[in-house]
Amino acid sequence: MTMPATETRGFQAEVSRLLQLMIHSMYSHREIFLRELISNASDACDRLRFAALADPALAADGTGPEIRIDFDSKERTLTVTDTGIGMTRDEAAEHLGTIARSGTAEFFARLTGDQQKDSTLIGQFGVGFYSAFIVAERVEVLSRRAGLPADAAVCWSSRGDGEFTLATVTRAERGTSVRLWLREDAAEFADAFRLRGLIRRFSDHIAFPVLLRPDGGKGEYDRVNQAQALWTRPRSELTDDDYRQFYRHIAHDPGEPLAWSHHQVEGRREYTTLLYVPASAPFDLYNRESPRGLKLYVRRVFIMDDAEQFLPLYLRFIKGVIDSSDLPLNVSRELLQQDADVQAIRGAVTRRVVDLLARLAAGEADKYQTFWKEFGNVLKEGLVEDPGNRERLLPLLRFASTVDDGAVPQGLADYLARLRPGQKDICYLLADSLAAARGSPQLEGLRARGVEVLLLHERIDPWLVMHLDEYEGHRFVDIARGELRLDDIAATESAPAQAGTVIESLWPRVAARLGDRVAGVRASTRLAESAACLVRDHADPGPQLQRLLEAAGQKLPPTRPWLELNPAHPLVIRLNLLPDGDSFDSLAALLADQALIAEGAAPADPAAFVQRLNAWLLDPRMGGGA
Repeated sequence: MTMPATETRGFQAEVSRLLQLMIHSMYSHREIFLRELISNASDACDRLRFAALADPALAADGTGPEIRIDFDSKERTLTVTDTGIGMTRDEAAEHLGTIARSGTAEFFARLTGDQQKDSTLIGQFGVGFYSAFIVAERVEVLSRRAGLPADAAVCWSSRGDGEFTLATVTRAERGTSVRLWLREDAAEFADAFRLRGLIRRFSDHIAFPVLLRPDGGKGEYDRVNQAQALWTRPRSELTDDDYRQFYRHIAHDPGEPLAWSHHQVEGRREYTTLLYVPASAPFDLYNRESPRGLKLYVRRVFIMDDAEQFLPLYLRFIKGVIDSSDLPLNVSRELLQQDADVQAIRGAVTRRVVDLLARLAAGEADKYQTFWKEFGNVLKEGLVEDPGNRERLLPLLRFASTVDDGAVPQGLADYLARLRPGQKDICYLLADSLAAARGSPQLEGLRARGVEVLLLHERIDPWLVMHLDEYEGHRFVDIARGELRLDDIAATESAPAQAGTVIESLWPRVAARLGDRVAGVRASTRLAESAACLVRDHADPGPQLQRLLEAAGQKLPPTRPWLELNPAHPLVIRLNLLPDGDSFDSLAALLADQALIAEGAAPADPAAFVQRLNAWLLDPRMGGGA
């Protein structure tokens, strides 16, 4: 079937909505469109260099890689031209007519209605090209793929009105030109002084010459940028602003990084790394299949965008560049996976990132709290996936705790500094939410003695605790497992005295009533105000892990918890006074159900629980016969 020379197509629905947003809403920081177009042009030149390693004829077809900026102030046009890899007709339709990556819905979900905040999302979701419509009433893209004849070029054009036109045209040189017909209020971008300042601000680090005609469409081109890979320059020559601008280029993030690390390694393996810690998480952080990794260069030749082999998965949020002098130029992903040098570099780069985070935690606590809020749960994966760095990662962990009710996450060193006299263990509690953890009856006895408890409420925490054995000689202890012995811990002055009549005979009576629901019944040292709680043996999986596995379709063998009762609580005293019979059975079952609800689960028979509760509310003397 022969493709028509010219055709008009409709945009993908998400693109149409995005274009309306660009045209009508995003006017703050609108100069970022130039950064996005130049970055795209740089990527096209990088890809040509890489493709030319296998087929040198591709680079021989035309001039060397460069980016040219032309403008016409009278016509209000601006053109960004690169001599990179170019596009075929099908590629133009795919790349410019659709958003060919996941997360489009997430992009729109992140919009706030605040123009300045919304504009910062450009680039983060792969929509950088469409930022041209912030300033342009019409955009035309002329492109020819390297290696194709001149008459196989394509012209893509649109006014951002829901449709675009494709036409097969003739183009003498390979590469791509993006021409913008500027809106009347964007005429400032057809000015040499304004463009020169923006290029130096956003693209001074681009590894290819960025050329500008000072008088628009006439005269010779001047090189505006230094055209030197920033990571190859000595750190003493670079300012913090240089590093921030480069981060914005490689991360497509208009914000600032929290921290960075720039190192050149010499010796048996020679390579340079420039690593960044972002300030905010990308939308696909928890999609472990999303592209990730560092930009890989070999002797300053771009190889690939997402070289995931140089960092473990739990550091997938790190952005940056690695430039090796030892790897072959025709390196492939398969070779990277098998290369011993790559594994050694991976280990060194991982330690460098962890050290960078440690310096951030030690020297800039506020920034580290920001990091932890965005990436803390991902860093926890390292305790499971990277046991070799366990001792480095443990001091970086932060947890909510009973100090300030978890408002500010606490480090393990801070916890140890607050140990009570006689306390040897690091106490923690697992729960489904922070609110559930704060209100757990399991905390009451420890609170009464002033013992701090870490509140672990994230979905990853049930797996995390299986890899937490000790820290600086102190064991991690789940306060909801096994018998809790508090006698060795000094009581605070405000701690209430243990009260209540010894009612040992009650426990077997309740156990007989509950049957297989519990492993047994015993008096509790955990409880101070509540009547009952459930406690698992050390070898049994916790309720949070059980629920997560069941949600994933994995059934665990049933386990039976212990029911602990507070001998001083009026309901337990009342239960002890009841003779065997319906009222005793009803109140015993009600206490067991309350304990189950307190740990975040639902009673096995909710209707029966409601009947029992209503019966006791209506007739507290007898409890009814439910």
